[in-house]
Amino acid sequence: MLSTAKRVVNRIIGNPEQTVTTITTETYLKEIMKDPRHGAVKYLISLFPIFGWITRYNFGWLTGDLIAGLTVGMVLVPQGMSYAILASLPAQYGLYSSFVGVLTYCFFATSKDVSIGPVAVMSQTVAQIIIAVDAQYPGKWAGPLIATTLAFVCGFIVLGIGLLRIGWIVEFIPVPAVSGYMTGSAINIVAGQVPALMGITGFSTRAATYEVIIDTLKGLPGTKLDAAWGLTGLFSLYAIRIICDRLSKRYPRRARLFFFISVARNAFVVIVLTLASWLYCRHRKTASGKYPIAILETVPAGFQDVGAPVIDSELVKALGPQIPVATIILLLEHIAIARSFGRVNGYKINPNQELIAIGVTNTLGTIFHAYPATGSFSRSALKSKSGVRTPLAGIFTAIVVLVALYGLTPAFYWIPSAGLSAVIIHAVADLVASPSQAYSYWRVSPLEFLIWLAAVLVTVFSSIENGIYTSISASFALLLVRVAHPRGYFLGKVTLTRNSTESREVFVPLRKDNVTNQYVKVDPPTPGVIVYRFEESYLYPNCAIINSVIVDHVRENMRRGIDFSTIKMADRPWNDPGPTRDNSLSAEAANNEKPALHAIVLDFSGVSQIDTTSVQALVDTRTEVQKWANRPVEFHFATILSPWIRRALVAAGFGIGTPAVELSNETASVVPHRGGRREKLLDDASSVGVEDIEAHSESLPPTSGTVPIVPVETPFFHFDLTSAVRAAEAGVEKPRERAETPPAKYI
Repeated sequence: MLSTAKRVVNRIIGNPEQTVTTITTETYLKEIMKDPRHGAVKYLISLFPIFGWITRYNFGWLTGDLIAGLTVGMVLVPQGMSYAILASLPAQYGLYSSFVGVLTYCFFATSKDVSIGPVAVMSQTVAQIIIAVDAQYPGKWAGPLIATTLAFVCGFIVLGIGLLRIGWIVEFIPVPAVSGYMTGSAINIVAGQVPALMGITGFSTRAATYEVIIDTLKGLPGTKLDAAWGLTGLFSLYAIRIICDRLSKRYPRRARLFFFISVARNAFVVIVLTLASWLYCRHRKTASGKYPIAILETVPAGFQDVGAPVIDSELVKALGPQIPVATIILLLEHIAIARSFGRVNGYKINPNQELIAIGVTNTLGTIFHAYPATGSFSRSALKSKSGVRTPLAGIFTAIVVLVALYGLTPAFYWIPSAGLSAVIIHAVADLVASPSQAYSYWRVSPLEFLIWLAAVLVTVFSSIENGIYTSISASFALLLVRVAHPRGYFLGKVTLTRNSTESREVFVPLRKDNVTNQYVKVDPPTPGVIVYRFEESYLYPNCAIINSVIVDHVRENMRRGIDFSTIKMADRPWNDPGPTRDNSLSAEAANNEKPALHAIVLDFSGVSQIDTTSVQALVDTRTEVQKWANRPVEFHFATILSPWIRRALVAAGFGIGTPAVELSNETASVVPHRGGRREKLLDDASSVGVEDIEAHSESLPPTSGTVPIVPVETPFFHFDLTSAVRAAEAGVEKPRERAETPPAKYI
């Protein structure tokens, strides 16, 4: 009864009664759900990578972490306050974000080098978002509340992406695109800080970069006394770094000493400038409460109003248009930095876990009124060079920030704003791509260089937001173009010899290029056989182009099986009338000189995915070439990598040896055709007369003999390209002699 019902169901859905063994959905589900309980436990443990190394923590690691943590802390305190001012927030908010970032990250990190906290690009973006929201809702929400709400929403989104393990979406943004908008953003930030460095006022530094540069040049005559602190600080920062670098090369034994002197330059310069500011300004306060130069003034001690975040739903709606760009910056900048240092220091990060770390940091940070924080390139580089051993170094950095918050805030009163601008310019300038880096993009991929250049120009002449969207959109467009216009080659043979007794055949493109030696002659396959290699997955965006390439090649190089000279003009199809009466004889003579198409060999070694539309396109290709040849044409497939590709091809009647004239021309019809009968997909394999030449016996008992490595029920699927071509050529009736050419040598 059950078998009868099964036959009825198979007949209704069109499933052949006699099938080829392929992978099943049941097999796939069993593989991915072998032990769901173990998978759930493993997932929960993976959320806290600290458990994987904290039990092995030792004194040697502690020494490295302590030095690195304290070193980064000395840099983070002045940078954090500087970036908060860049974000149009009071200086203490930079310290709030710094503390939460370095403390929280160590529990979720898969990178020992990354330092989380305020960064220049994110701070500039926060400032622009605050301006945009305030312009739409004047005076309704304070800047700190807008920044804190932004941190909560973006952190929650990033946390969700990490928990759902869909962090692979960041892979769609290539390195040149990230470098492009970071370079443009760095130029934007430097241009905006120069007026503060020089004490120039009277215009907005949040406008497009080129406008800020023009206004700054116009305002040079109005330079104020702030420039004495700003230019001195900037010069000192670069001078200390350059001198320490040269001394390290001249005295290698003391390189580590000079390194730590260089590291302390931010704190040293800020302390000296603050002392100079105090000495000069303390007795020069005007009646209106102003000082001769702009100073930081009051910085509240400790954490102010710690508690549950106040999330206004109306504010969240107002932030809606700004949330994507802020989230993208959190994602891209951190992952790019983490991967870079992982690659340099020989370990691998988990992108999803890194996103969880960023999400938790920004979500919990709202309790301390922190604004959005992500990975910092400059501090991460400093942390790495300081000899950090584990993510626990973040705790020591947090202690430094905590001490600054509760013990040093009175001294922060006299920090000159121009000095903080010098710190920002000095840190951000390193984000600008060097000429050699930009040229390397051109050498590797000119199209990606254009994306990099477009991101830079749009950021400079428009905004950071538009620069990011430009780089992402251009990257997606390039990806789609590459998928929709894949490379593929018709192949020929080259015989490589090591000596007189050892040789092998390789297949290379027939078209001349710069890859193979120009003096090596490539022999085409046996006349009547076509070999084509895919270099992309065979999917719906590109299948029509590949179909056209193969069919056009057949029509141009293979004999037409129909003699149109014997067919009346009235009987010819409207869309293919054939040669005219005047040139029919010459055309027929030229046609007869071409070989008759016997087989097409498709190299699937570069194909990892296939879909319904592409399978239908392959069926259409088979139909068209057989119509042209007016005879059955064999389709051989080499190096099929996926059992799902094998299953899809078998479903369309490929590989099994069934004469194509007996197969349906519709595998993926949009509108089903009624009245037809689906033929059986499987004939007796022994009637085909084609076998793979390779066999294996290692996995079989000695008495079992050998069996084909590819099942005999799919004789047109082959283990490699060589066996596929030999099988296709074996069926050619009268192969022509190929000209003898000196074989190429290989070593």
